[in-house]
Amino acid sequence: MIYLISVTVLWAFSFSLIGVYLAGQVDPYFAVLSRILLALLLFSPLLLRYRFGANLVLPVMAIGAVQLGLMYLFYYQSFLLLSVAEVLVFTIFTPLYITLLYDVLARRFNPQFLLAALIAVLAAALMRYQSLSAHYWTGFAVVQGANLCFAIGQVSYKRLIARHPGVTQYQLFGWFYAGAACIAIPAWLVLGTAQYPSSTVHWAVILWLGLVASGLGYYGWNKGATLVSSGMLAVMNNALIPAGLLVNVIIWQRDTELVRLSIGCAMIGFSIWLCRRPAGQGG
Repeated sequence: MIYLISVTVLWAFSFSLIGVYLAGQVDPYFAVLSRILLALLLFSPLLLRYRFGANLVLPVMAIGAVQLGLMYLFYYQSFLLLSVAEVLVFTIFTPLYITLLYDVLARRFNPQFLLAALIAVLAAALMRYQSLSAHYWTGFAVVQGANLCFAIGQVSYKRLIARHPGVTQYQLFGWFYAGAACIAIPAWLVLGTAQYPSSTVHWAVILWLGLVASGLGYYGWNKGATLVSSGMLAVMNNALIPAGLLVNVIIWQRDTELVRLSIGCAMIGFSIWLCRRPAGQGG
């Protein structure tokens, strides 16, 4: 659980940095490529030192291609179509995707986890709902594409590591970024524009997002996903909402309704409580 909480705090800062400093100022495909290559650079010494079989390398690369590569392409485009508030509203459905996908693959149905995910979605909606623009359905579809990619990656990685419990994850995880690079490089070559970072702030934000938010963040998040139940993982996907709001209030002095924020935090806390499982139970 400590991994998921730590990364939630880390990503709370990253969300605002993208919306404030990169969206509309730096080509999204270049921003995506930069983040992924910096994360790959961080793990490259481990890739050179440790060897794994194709039965592990190829699935991890495929997961990275979907969870990070494709997700980032959808995610950065959404900031060009929607306001930051609208993007936040539309990201609240990820817990439902995780819960339903995990249950389908496990051939089971866990109503307790589904209820917890629904409460987390309602909590995030309460905290972030604002009036939406008149033409937002394209943006909605783009954000759901990002949500689905992120959910598929988390569930797939959790199930993969469950089948290989003895693997040392940090030694393997560089292949996750290699897979993401297989998506980001051709996307940038085909769709990218010459809108490169033009200030020290741009480069500083990209370095932070690549080395810390992506490099350390996705390793910590995916490792944390293997240590908790599918229900807890689903709920924690929406814990970013109150964390991101607190960052906006404290650092960027953005207005928010503290009553709604407090109620939403309490609801997410309740959904986390619902996901508690006795020691030794899987899922």
